[in-house]
Amino acid sequence: MTFDLGVLAAYVPSLLHGFIDTIWLCASSSLLACALGILLTIGRRRGARPLVVLIDAYVTLTLGLPLLVLLYVSFYVLPDFGVLLPAAVVGVLTLAIYYAPYVAQVIQAAIDAVPKGTVEAGIAIGMSPAAIARRIVAPQALPLLLPTMTGLMIGLLKDSALLSVISVHEFMFAAKSVVSDTYAPLEVYFVVALVYWAATAALNHATRTWEHRIARTHAQGVASGR
Repeated sequence: MTFDLGVLAAYVPSLLHGFIDTIWLCASSSLLACALGILLTIGRRRGARPLVVLIDAYVTLTLGLPLLVLLYVSFYVLPDFGVLLPAAVVGVLTLAIYYAPYVAQVIQAAIDAVPKGTVEAGIAIGMSPAAIARRIVAPQALPLLLPTMTGLMIGLLKDSALLSVISVHEFMFAAKSVVSDTYAPLEVYFVVALVYWAATAALNHATRTWEHRIARTHAQGVASGR
């Protein structure tokens, strides 16, 4: 068996288009998952008892199911009940619904890790809840939040490859098409693995850089406030 990346030269645009679609899908899913995760956190902390029970049931159900099962249910079962959506929309919504409980748990853990004394101090000097959240909780919780959140977003990026099973045109779907044309699975999947690794490494590096900047800015703010 030979290893010749030259056979992929004519398919670079197709693979690139598939990867761009993957980035768009992941960005959309991440934003929706974060928004839903924030709403779940607020609902758990401030909602009425029935709402908290409903949120807990949703979180428990979602965390207990594989993503692939949710994809199959969303794409193949819901149309029987009149819910028919494009494959890309199903993929984005399913990823968001699946990852939102994880996001909520990460946010909750980061908030709980903020020393209660700092919040009580803000209340004592008459700060509003919004000001406490913005000036006390957020600067302390965000550095704690970023590492785990980065892991979730990397997991979402890798799990997006599962969307190919419902015919969403993304990187893995494009790679399968190239394999069927070239009969060169070794070269194609080597490139796919390399691109996924590079993308996750770049995301991890960018987040760590952001984390260090936030920590440095917070430290400078604390020093200037003394």
